[in-house]
Amino acid sequence: MPERAPESLLERQVTLLETLDRVLNRGVVVAGDVTLSVADVDLIHVGLRLLLCSVETAREWRVPGTFPLSHP
Repeated sequence: MPERAPESLLERQVTLLETLDRVLNRGVVVAGDVTLSVADVDLIHVGLRLLLCSVETAREWRVPGTFPLSHP
């Protein structure tokens, strides 16, 4: 039989602020594709990739385009 989480964890409510804090500290990637077609002919295909994280997290991951830690 699978082990169940304690009831106190299941009933805990998480605020929007806590959720946003976790997302910004750890980061989240959202990916998707959109294709516009007419009469079974693909006209436009758009690939979407979004990274949402704090600036400090991006610096730790060395994401291109983030500012250096110190300015000259």
